[in-house]
Amino acid sequence: MKIAVAGTGYVGLVTGVCLAHKGHQVTCVDINEEKVAMMSRGESPIYEPGLPELMKESMESLCFTTDYRTAYRDAEVIFIGVGTPEKSDGSANLAYVYEAAKQIAQSVERDCVVVLKSTVPIGTNDKIESYIHDKQVNDVKIYVASNPEFLSQGTAVRDTLCASRIVIGVTEDHPAEILKKVYENFDAPKLVVARRSAEMIKYASNDFLALKISYINEVANLCETVGANIEEVTEGMGFDERIGKKFLRAGIGYGGSCFPKDTKALNWLANFNDNEIRTIRAAIEVNENQKFKLVKKAKKYYGDFLFLNVAVLGCTFKPGTDDLREAPSLVNVPLLMEDGAHVRVWDPVGEENFKKLFPKKIQYCSSIEEAISGADICLILTEWDEVKNFDIRKYETLMKKPIVLDGRNCYRLEDFENTKITYDSIGRKTINPELYIGK
Repeated sequence: MKIAVAGTGYVGLVTGVCLAHKGHQVTCVDINEEKVAMMSRGESPIYEPGLPELMKESMESLCFTTDYRTAYRDAEVIFIGVGTPEKSDGSANLAYVYEAAKQIAQSVERDCVVVLKSTVPIGTNDKIESYIHDKQVNDVKIYVASNPEFLSQGTAVRDTLCASRIVIGVTEDHPAEILKKVYENFDAPKLVVARRSAEMIKYASNDFLALKISYINEVANLCETVGANIEEVTEGMGFDERIGKKFLRAGIGYGGSCFPKDTKALNWLANFNDNEIRTIRAAIEVNENQKFKLVKKAKKYYGDFLFLNVAVLGCTFKPGTDDLREAPSLVNVPLLMEDGAHVRVWDPVGEENFKKLFPKKIQYCSSIEEAISGADICLILTEWDEVKNFDIRKYETLMKKPIVLDGRNCYRLEDFENTKITYDSIGRKTINPELYIGK
């Protein structure tokens, strides 16, 4: 089928590339000429494992342009995959969605299905449909459908090609049949529901996962107090099929482009409609507090950070991506610097993006060894494989004071038992605390 995709961020670009890989003729639209030129050469503008290779494999069925009129004019299906960033009040900013809808309405010259892939508040599809019909220039039939994405950064290609489910939200049979045809080569359950249900499925799914993370982080904090081990607790919980094992890893909170934004958006929507989802509000509060967990732990070892050399391992919100959105590093590093610390940052792919936000006063390191050499304390914020596979003996030999605060539980406790390293993680006992607490 002839498909156009509005937007080439994570959602739009991954969707376009995967649809082209499945044999559709896809045109991706973006306003940035430099970005379009880059993608036309088969180069991905975002760091996403597997995406550059799939782009190059699919170039015969894939093209990129800033000319939205030509792209939309005779497309059978047009996906809207633009960003919906949060406003200051927590609600979703739909300006880019409406702009794409306006361009589509003024350009299409044949019957088509417009598909909202972007995460939007419940009822947005109805409004976009009315808006498109009000703005459309030509006498053609334009259907609007909801088709939320369920991809995770770092595994976005796999999550799209091997989706757990494909949700199709419609008010008529025709757009449902068209989308079934679009996805006929995708081996995944296809669920056809009402549009508003499709919109809610996206929010309810993401926010439930955020709830699990915040819940287990609170349990982990209590484990530290009462002497339980969070990993043993989650292992026992995970055998219960009603609970499952996923999203029960304790840490310093969730980040990224989805969970923080979507929890705030659903919380805002509930309040706007005179409802209250107290569990979502609590998850937001827990997550914000959890981000500061390591700095609070550090206060046990140092009253302040003045003139201390602090190593920070990982600045992205998760491994496998260069995305910094809502990453714990964005709140922890400024706090450390404000308190007078000399901060050294290491990250295998996120360094350049971090430099754009913090171009000065930070030492950027090309290796973990460089970051921890002579350090008074080390904070692990991202569980990169390089960190998990790191020879822990180097903390003892290279650091001035080998105090390792692990916000992602990268290591086994027993590995530190016979060392002179103080290892303080999340929801587990601290190894060798007596070496440096109060000294």
